[in-house]
Amino acid sequence: MLKNFFFKSVLVIILGLSLCVEKGQSISLGKTTPADFANIVEPLLPSTVNIWTSTEIKKPKSLDPSQRRPQTGQALEELFRQFLEGMQQGQPEKSNSLGSGFLISQEGETAYIVTCNHVIAGADEIKITLHDGTELDAEVVGRDKRTDLALLKVQTKKKLTVATWGDSSKARVGEWVIAIGNPFGLGSTVTTGIISTIARDIAARSRTLGGADYVSGYIQTDAPINMGNSGGAMFDISGKVLAVSTAIYSPNGGNIGIGFGIPANLAQKVVDQLKKFGRTKRGWLGVRIQNITPEISESLGLKESKGALVGDISKKGPGQEAGIKTQDVILSFNGQDVIESKDLPHIVGESEIGKEVPVVVWRNGKKIALKVKVGEFEQAEKEGLINLEPDLEEKMEKTEQILGLVTREVTPGLRERYRLSEDVKGVFVTFVAPNSEAFEKFLRPGDIIQQLTSETMKLVPRKPEELQNFIETLKKEGKKKVLLLVNSQGNLRYVALSLEEKSEAKSEDKGGEAAP
Repeated sequence: MLKNFFFKSVLVIILGLSLCVEKGQSISLGKTTPADFANIVEPLLPSTVNIWTSTEIKKPKSLDPSQRRPQTGQALEELFRQFLEGMQQGQPEKSNSLGSGFLISQEGETAYIVTCNHVIAGADEIKITLHDGTELDAEVVGRDKRTDLALLKVQTKKKLTVATWGDSSKARVGEWVIAIGNPFGLGSTVTTGIISTIARDIAARSRTLGGADYVSGYIQTDAPINMGNSGGAMFDISGKVLAVSTAIYSPNGGNIGIGFGIPANLAQKVVDQLKKFGRTKRGWLGVRIQNITPEISESLGLKESKGALVGDISKKGPGQEAGIKTQDVILSFNGQDVIESKDLPHIVGESEIGKEVPVVVWRNGKKIALKVKVGEFEQAEKEGLINLEPDLEEKMEKTEQILGLVTREVTPGLRERYRLSEDVKGVFVTFVAPNSEAFEKFLRPGDIIQQLTSETMKLVPRKPEELQNFIETLKKEGKKKVLLLVNSQGNLRYVALSLEEKSEAKSEDKGGEAAP
C-alpha cells in the first residue's frame, strides 16, 4: 500500500544523462575524497556537448465558421461531428528543445556522441555544440527506446576529448557522483551528490508511460539534475562515466534530489551495438512472466519464492517451440539462476542469438530440463510476433498540439495500468510542449484532463478531437480562457489556460517532456 501511494504521489520525468572517455585519454585520479572537484571536472568539460533539436509540429486545425453553432436541440456529439468534418489542415510550425550528450570516441574525422533517445526522438534536425562553442550537424547512428539511449555522429577535423566508461558494478552507496549537462540551456553545468541506492527498480513505472523497459537496476543519486540534462553524464571521482542519467522523481517538474541513471555497464553494451549494427540485437524467448509470491510458490510446491512464472507464450516463439508451457516456473536460463522475474529478460537479452541453451523449469512438482534456441527480439518485433502497445513517443513526435498538449483516449489498457476507476473520464496527456503555458502551470505527461469549462459550456472529453473542437468553438466565440479540471496522479486541480495564440517556439526553448 505504501509503495503504491508513493508511486501515485510522484511523476516520472524522463531526463537522460551520461558520459564516457576513450582508451588512451582516460583520466585516472583515484578515489580519494578530494578537497574540491576542480581538478576532476576540468578535463571532463570538453567531452560534454549541448544538443539542439528541431521538430516539425502540426498546428491545430482551423474550422469553417459556418459550422460554429449547432441547431436547436442538437446533441453535443453532433456538434463535434460537424466541427470534425469542417476542419482544414493548419500550417506546420517548429518546436525546438535542448538536451545534453557526451563524446565517447573519435575515429579519424568522425566523432561519436552518446545521448538519450528521448532527446532526439522525432527530430528533423540535430545540432551539437562543443565546449569551445563550435556547432556541428549531427546524424543519428542508432537509437534504443528500451533503454532510452541513442548514438550520434559528427564530422570534424578537430581532435576532441572523449570520455571513458567506468565499471558500474563496483559502485557503492555513498560514493561521490558528478553530473555535467545542459539544464534549462545552461551549458556545462556541474553538480555533485552521492549514490543514494544501487539497482533501484523503476522500470514498471517507466513502462506504463511507454518508456524504457529493459533497465531494471537504475543507479539513484541526489546530485541535482533537471530538464536539459538529458543525455549528459554522471561520473565517479576517478573521472569515468558511472551512469547515463535518465529520469527523476518530481511532483512539479523540478529536482527534489531523487534522480536515476542507466548503469554504465549496460549503457556501454547498448552503445557498442548501436555503433556496430545501427540498432540493438537482443535475445528473445517469447514468454510473458511475473514474479513468484510466497502464495504462488506454496501452491506450486516450490520451497523458495524464486524464478519467473510463465503467464503467456508467444505463438511461433522460441519458448513454445522448446516446450515451455504456461504456469511453468523458469528457474534458470543458459546456466544462470533466475532469482526474480526481472532477471530473465536481461539473461535472455544478453544470450547469443541462434544458440541452443539449457533451460530448467518447474512443472507439476518437479524440475524439467529443456533446450531453447534463442531468437532475436528485434526481428520478432519486426515480424509482429511481439504484442506490444503502440509507442506513445512515436505517436506524439509530430502530432498536433492543442494548447501545447498532445492527448490520447483513455484506453482499457491505460485504465488498467493506472488503476483508474470507470468513473474517471477524460483524455490522457502524452506530451507537454516546453514553451507552452500548460508546461508553466505544471501539466505533465500522465495527467488526465477530465473536464473543460467556459462561461457557457462544459465538456468531459473522451477523444482528442473532442477537446480540439471545444477549444476551437471557444476561440470562434471570442473567449480568452478555458478552465481545465486536471487529474494529476489522483489529485484533482483546476488550471486556467489562455486561448490566445503564442509566438512560435524559439531555439532557447528548454527540452519538453514526453510520456517516457
